Amino acid sequence: MTTAPAPALSVLDLVPVRTGQTSAQAVAASLALAARADHLGFRRYWFAEHHNMPAVASTTPPVLVAATAARTVRIRVGSGGVMLPNHSPLVVAEQFAALEALAPGRIDLGLGRAPGSDPVITQLLRQSGTTSDVDRFPDHITDIRSLVSPDGASVRYASGGTYEVTATPRATTMPQVWLLGSSDYSAQLAAAHGLPYVFANHFSGQGLERALDLYRTKYQPSEENPEPRTFLTVNAVAAPTHEEAEARTLPNLRTMIRLRTNRPLIAQETVEQSLAGASDFDSMGDTMGQAARAGWFIGTGESVASSLAEFAGKWGVDEVMISPIAGAYESEALDTSPGRSQTLELIATAQAS
Repeated sequence: MTTAPAPALSVLDLVPVRTGQTSAQAVAASLALAARADHLGFRRYWFAEHHNMPAVASTTPPVLVAATAARTVRIRVGSGGVMLPNHSPLVVAEQFAALEALAPGRIDLGLGRAPGSDPVITQLLRQSGTTSDVDRFPDHITDIRSLVSPDGASVRYASGGTYEVTATPRATTMPQVWLLGSSDYSAQLAAAHGLPYVFANHFSGQGLERALDLYRTKYQPSEENPEPRTFLTVNAVAAPTHEEAEARTLPNLRTMIRLRTNRPLIAQETVEQSLAGASDFDSMGDTMGQAARAGWFIGTGESVASSLAEFAGKWGVDEVMISPIAGAYESEALDTSPGRSQTLELIATAQAS
């Protein structure tokens, strides 16, 4: 039983790829997980954008959103997020306007400013653009909001006159635009634009208090969003026992340590591989792992649900987006993700009890 009001629950998915798994199997596992989240009553299901990472298959959120929307009925689906400097604003607007036509009233467009990969991949993604796209991020947000609206946007010629542009011919609804970030800049930008804001707490909880304070105190109401609106992301693993939850946490934890210590990245290990390699990292890596794990929600369904309710109450949010990071055992089918599904099921069941 939880003592604080239970927040709405949502899901963030990076489409993890584990040892021996193909991209097709990883995607199949995530689509099944999204359908399960829909059945369990989760509010939304978002896909991240990361590139050229052996353990992550969520490279193209719009494609995954389309597949998920076609396999679900109620849940909102979207990007968490599209890394806007990598893409043309018009292309992003057209993609998400088409998604909104596919699933009216269920599409979220989360936008971020980070590249989502290393400098080489960033350069390849921007071959048709320029690095100044990062500096133009605020303008591109404005452009996308106009393009996906039923009225569209107007381009002014230097010689006079206008050219009308819409992301889709006859829109009656539009995707809900969210701004994502983990800094003062993103919080203030969301406030200035009157946009909903999500702090990437699952990646780094540093600066959370200041970012939320800046967003809420500087918020400028917009027609679509008269009040500030925010939720937080967290990493979570739930299992029938604390011991199993801790074991299923190891593969993701070791992937994170590899990333932050600049070690070669590999497909996500199985639980057995992680246990066998427990002594691989030096003291610095172990310290990083312990620091990261301290902010994660790990335990039984009841303990995690209770902690999530307390966390939501502390920060004044009515929704928490879970990144279910539970790893897999070698015996588990490659086109499924039992640990991640178990995490969602146990938390939802505990919250409803």
